[in-house]
Formats: sequence, C-alpha cells, structure tokens
Amino acid sequence: MVLTYEKKDKIAVITLDRPEALNSFNNELLHQFSRALINFRDDEDDWVLIITGAGDKAFSAGFDLKEEVPKTFPSMITRGLEIFKPVIAAVNGVALGGGLEIALACDLRIASENAKLGVPETKWGLMPGWGGTQRLPRLISPTKAAEMLLMARVVDAKEACQMGLVNAVVSSSELMNTALDWAKQICRLGPLAVRSTKKAMWKGLSSSFDDGLCLEEELFGLLRKTNDAKEGPRAFAEKRKPEFKGK
Repeated sequence: MVLTYEKKDKIAVITLDRPEALNSFNNELLHQFSRALINFRDDEDDWVLIITGAGDKAFSAGFDLKEEVPKTFPSMITRGLEIFKPVIAAVNGVALGGGLEIALACDLRIASENAKLGVPETKWGLMPGWGGTQRLPRLISPTKAAEMLLMARVVDAKEACQMGLVNAVVSSSELMNTALDWAKQICRLGPLAVRSTKKAMWKGLSSSFDDGLCLEEELFGLLRKTNDAKEGPRAFAEKRKPEFKGK
C-alpha cells in the first residue's frame, strides 16, 4: 500500500505514503488516491477529510518523473471529481507540482514551518496539468501567481501564508493536531449547511455574480427543507447544542 485511509469519528485522513520518493505519485498511488477520495465522498459517516503525507519532509513532490506518464489520469479533486464535503490539506514539507495542485484543490491549507510550495514544472519542460494554472491565479494575486508559474519560483511557508496561499503555519509537531482541531470545529456545524456553503462558494467563483446569487438562493431553499435546518433553530431556542444528523 502506498496510501493509508483512516477514520477518526466523522473525520477521514488520507496519508500519501511514499516517503522514500517524497510522497510523489506513481500510477499505483494515483489510483489508490482516487479510490480513497471516492470512498470519502460516498461515505455518509465521513464529514471532513484531511490529506497529508507520510514523514516530515514532504506532503507530495507531485508526479514521479521517473515513472511513465499515463495517457489518462483517474478522477481526483484536481479534476473530474467534485467533493462538496470540506477538505483540509496538512502540508508537511514540500508540496511541489501536482502536490501543490492537490493542496490548491482543498478548501483549507495548514503548512508546517518547513514547508516549501511551488509549481516548478516549466523547469523540466512541462507545465502544471492538475489545475495549477487555473486555481493559483484565483487564489492569490495574478502577479504572484505569475512569479510561481512562469519563473518556477518556490516559496516558503511564511511567504505562502502572507500571500494567502495557506491559511496558517504551525510547527511540524503541531501540524496534524491543528488539522484535526480544525476538522473537529467543522464537525460541530451542520454538515449539510457546510456542504451547501462550499458548493455555493466555489461554484459561484466560476460564475457571474448574478448567477452565483441564484445558486445561493437555490441551495438555501433546498437546505431549509432538511431536518438539520429545523434542528439548528430549535436547539437555539432551547438553549442547547444542536444534534445534527446530516439529514
């Protein structure tokens, strides 16, 4: 196995497990990662996902250039697989090329102090192919994105946080604890509300403002019909914590 999939209550953790190759992707890891993502998406008991890498040197160095590049790639969160449950990247060390592109496809990114992030594909005569050219300029300023994309520039954790590429920087020893704490905070919220909010946010970014408002209105209307949406106000009125069921 080049990947582990663990469950901690309502939190799933995917660990890319090729530390000897900086958790870079070979064909086996590609397919195991895709299956793990689909498993998380389809499991009603899993509410939040954390993605990280084995060891303390690398989240992932992207696709292993020693491997033959496949003609087609399995569906992943970078392209072809939509997951509206929250996904957190715990970036432990280098996140380069496809490794950073996976982190970019997550909703929240927490980096260890030794993290290095970049999309240096042009250095090897290639280009980002897992969404980096599209997500990076939407996430940070286009001028900074151009530096990273066109100059193969790698940034450290501190600069990544300053430019909004990651949400927070913590010590290596506290990285997973922080990611789990964030995931637990999300699990206290209404899961259907969180998923609808995520869908409205990310779908809205690729739509016009008016279309985004229409999507928000549609999702709001659907959410109001759920049991969770009734439980929240009821718990508020009764001065207790809500008990959300995801229904």
